[in-house]
Amino acid sequence: MTRTFLTVAAILGAVAIATTGNAGDRAEDTQWEGDLAPIPAAEWNYERAAHLLERAGFGGTPEDVARLAALSPEDAVSFLIDWEQVSNDHLQEFDHSGIFRTGMIEVPRSRAQAVRDARQDGEALGVKIKPGGSRPLQPVVNAFFYILNADRLEIRRLSRWWGERMVFTERPLQEKLALFWHGHFATGNVKVRDYRKMLQQLELFHAKGKGPLRDLLRGIATDPAMLVYLDAGQNVKGNPNENFAREILELFTLGPGNYTEKDIREAARAFTGWTHDPHTLAFVIDADQHDTDAKTFLGHAGNFDGYDIIDLILQEPATARFLTGKLYRYFVRDDGDETVIDALAEQYRASGYDTAGLLRTIFLSRDFYAPASVAGQIKSPVQMVVGTYRKLGLADVPGVPDFHVATERLGQRLFEPPNVAGWAGGRAWITSATLLERGNFGRQLLFPDMFAFRSPDPLYSDTLVQVGAKVAAGAEITQATVQGESMAMEMAASDEAYNTRYASWHGHSEAMRIVKPAKNDAAQLDVLALVNGLETAEEVVDSLCRRLLRRPLAETDRQALVQFLDEQLAGASLADAASWIREPLRLLVHLVLSTPEYQLS
Repeated sequence: MTRTFLTVAAILGAVAIATTGNAGDRAEDTQWEGDLAPIPAAEWNYERAAHLLERAGFGGTPEDVARLAALSPEDAVSFLIDWEQVSNDHLQEFDHSGIFRTGMIEVPRSRAQAVRDARQDGEALGVKIKPGGSRPLQPVVNAFFYILNADRLEIRRLSRWWGERMVFTERPLQEKLALFWHGHFATGNVKVRDYRKMLQQLELFHAKGKGPLRDLLRGIATDPAMLVYLDAGQNVKGNPNENFAREILELFTLGPGNYTEKDIREAARAFTGWTHDPHTLAFVIDADQHDTDAKTFLGHAGNFDGYDIIDLILQEPATARFLTGKLYRYFVRDDGDETVIDALAEQYRASGYDTAGLLRTIFLSRDFYAPASVAGQIKSPVQMVVGTYRKLGLADVPGVPDFHVATERLGQRLFEPPNVAGWAGGRAWITSATLLERGNFGRQLLFPDMFAFRSPDPLYSDTLVQVGAKVAAGAEITQATVQGESMAMEMAASDEAYNTRYASWHGHSEAMRIVKPAKNDAAQLDVLALVNGLETAEEVVDSLCRRLLRRPLAETDRQALVQFLDEQLAGASLADAASWIREPLRLLVHLVLSTPEYQLS
């Protein structure tokens, strides 16, 4: 089974086959490429419903697909887009650990800032400095290290929680679209340092992700996470910071080449004074820091503020073209016909940037179901993990493999895009390292490493577990804990304002005590239920491939899987092998998950 082994060449070869079609594609289907006319009801079937659910969501079980296939194309698309009509009451709100204690309003930008605040005000982070004695600033620095570590752990809990929403939502397009906007308006908690702001931004994407775009742009321009991430606090009258102005033009709306450096400077002036209340996380405008003088932007002159800038941006045809292209590449294919994108962009702009309307046209179009649009995208890590859980019909997201750790190792950390441009996606998902991790993910899911259960949270290192044990036992830091330190450090500790080693210990251990632990259970997968009623190895292989793959395997690979299961059965029927067939079936599922075809959406 050489082609089932994950290699860059094998995956790119599968992409090439998918995007160019093969001999099995009908001639009339290949002519659909570039055709925005709606797909006829007579052409609607299970495979096309599966493709729709894969792209407008994360895939699903055969039962999920069959329900969509039983509808008309229009009703199936409406079910996904008009998600308000679908109950999602079974989903739980995020369970906060309560890491921000009284007086801890926000995480300071640095330890130095916390120290400066404490020296100026006599306290910081809700903690007062010591009135005398050694290390007077120790309580403040302890608090800084605690909230820094607690927030780091809480954002990972938030990542897992969002992953669970994606797996169990009845509104898959709402989550898939939120994931798109998260990569488009890329914001990272490594700088924001406040999981609450990141949650608030995600809620914005959930609420306004399908449009109108004007509402979403106004929301992101006033979003606390974005304000922090792109340095709105430094954007003041007389000394504007251009970070947000530059990114809203280059990365969020118009795209490169459709504005000037002067437009950036003038837009930055319009956004001066835009900030947030650290107590409520609500958007506020600091009138004293807002530039009220006349500005010239994209050929228009006036006393513009940030809202005016957004409205002027939306008047530009380049905005519709830029965003339509990104949405098309995300939901359809990377190499779409430029005339198709132009036509969609014209519709998008004429509709007042109704994103839901644009997606409805795309999902109903023949172009969306053309062979070149099917199973030709490399799955993102989040899409692969979420889709695996949905297609296998898991009733619970397992703790092992840990969702956040798995997706991070595959190259996609939720709430931590690599930079303001987001994830490159496409072929960038595939490297020698991530290929290995894709195989490891399937193995860890089907045959979890029991050593992963050592810690209450796999994110904690062995060192931190040991520290936590000391805290639980009531141990105190003594001189023995600093053995091995250099003499210079020992001497410096005698008259320092604070000791970072003590603060680091305190911060880690206290964060472990406060932050609620992650799950550490294995996936509860009943593999026998996946093949219930099937009798032969061929039936099992075909059923699993239809459940998990959007493009059929080459016949040689299919036969190799059948031969593998036949050898495992050793001449017995599936019914006779019921007492020992679970491991062979899990191995078979892992082989399917390791095919190049499974990496494609």
